[in-house]
Amino acid sequence: MSKISLTDFVDIVSSSGIPKVNKVLEIKNREEYHPAFDYYRGLREHIIEVHRNSLPKAQIKQGVAKANHQNKVANYAEIADAYHSWWGKKDISWFEPITGAFERHGVAVSVNPELGLEINGTKHLVKLYFKSEKLTKNRVDMITFLMSHCLKKVEKGTVMSILDIRNKKLFTGTDTIDLNAALTAELAYVSSLLQ
Repeated sequence: MSKISLTDFVDIVSSSGIPKVNKVLEIKNREEYHPAFDYYRGLREHIIEVHRNSLPKAQIKQGVAKANHQNKVANYAEIADAYHSWWGKKDISWFEPITGAFERHGVAVSVNPELGLEINGTKHLVKLYFKSEKLTKNRVDMITFLMSHCLKKVEKGTVMSILDIRNKKLFTGTDTIDLNAALTAELAYVSSLLQ
């Protein structure tokens, strides 16, 4: 079974024509994942550890030290500051997030929220969004639908969310949109190009 990340799948679904084909072919020809090429890995893992270990909010800014290249320092600092600001005065505690997969036509899309956070009394499974490009409603709907669809073992009342860190905005999903048929068709398309 071919495996692709949730981010890659959303990028594919959000594009059309030749750019869509090119994105699938890029994934097909990409070298296997290696942590050294994961741009946000150091900061993402630091954010997780701060919450998992119930460290103070101020520790988020220490994540800048996780930049393994000088070119990342300013970017990491901007994101750490934005995350710190988003946290603000919220009462936040950790719970272990669950993961799942959306599997159709021989392709598995990994659905892996990084954070399980109880925010002011409400449990959220949170996917972190680091990119500077605007997070569109279409992307929010796709990601939160896949999270809701694939993470059914989660406690009732848990909200599926995406944190646009740079813009300090937590987007939550709604259960009113059923994208199952549309995303299944998209995976059929992806599968045909990956073979």
